[in-house]
Amino acid sequence: MWKESVDYLIYDLFKLEGALGEAINFFIYDTIKIWFLLITIIFIVSYLRTHFNTEYVRAHLQGKSQLYGNVLAALFGIITPFCSCSAIPLFLGFIQARIPIGVTFSFLISSPMNNEIAIALLFGLFGWKVTIVYIGFGLLVAILGGYVIGRLKMEKYILMDVKPMEGELSEVRIQLTMRQRAQEAYTYTKDIFKSIYLYVLIGVGVGAFIHGYIPADFIAEYAGAENPFAVLVAVIMGIPMYSNAAGVMPLVEVLTGKGMLLGTALSFMMAVTALSLPEAMILKKILHIKLIATFFGIVGLGIIAIGYLFNFLL
Repeated sequence: MWKESVDYLIYDLFKLEGALGEAINFFIYDTIKIWFLLITIIFIVSYLRTHFNTEYVRAHLQGKSQLYGNVLAALFGIITPFCSCSAIPLFLGFIQARIPIGVTFSFLISSPMNNEIAIALLFGLFGWKVTIVYIGFGLLVAILGGYVIGRLKMEKYILMDVKPMEGELSEVRIQLTMRQRAQEAYTYTKDIFKSIYLYVLIGVGVGAFIHGYIPADFIAEYAGAENPFAVLVAVIMGIPMYSNAAGVMPLVEVLTGKGMLLGTALSFMMAVTALSLPEAMILKKILHIKLIATFFGIVGLGIIAIGYLFNFLL
């Protein structure tokens, strides 16, 4: 329905043709589609999130085995819609709660890469099979990355004097009525949407330009199946960029449509969302450069490996 309406508006009513018509058509249709998906799925996940809170998770992680903590922290990242920089305050909260450093990094990796915004867009653009595989691989990177960092015993490279929380955290549960949960989910969804809608517009705008004006042969030549270094190049290009899933997902959609292999495009997305130079600059204030380099190196290698594996499987 939406597609036919947009086609009529662009091609029949305004008589736009060629690259300009294709670009504007893509921009309008994808903006509407992505906004609808974001609002719907963020509300659903936000409602489910009202059944527990951050304090409960932090308290539950105390005293647990490292691997168990890595798994739970990575799963917790799915329901926290942070970009790589906005996840850092909660990362510090985990350290203050005396949670092992490897577990905190599992959250820091997973939250921007696997959150509900990424899931909503992946499901809407590529279907449930790709979404499940992406989430599985993303969790694997977060779990193993955090586990390896934890095993390296790098606590000495935390530069900031973080004052531990006094006493034991209690597992406080939230008691709300269904109406209160719905209201909280509505407010949360509205706040999240207001914070990311501009990223969507920018991402769709860049995607629309590529869709309308960049030849498919150009993308295929440098990032298609014939280039064995495509995944490596995509990850290296993604790290200097800074965006969240809402901003980069439209690019993934159009790049795959132009001939880029899906694993290459998703590895680019993972690098943009989980690793960024602004994130490194913020972390530099609290972590030694050796720990930051280890974090970027482990996660970067994991993303590259998953990109190639994704291309092989799909």
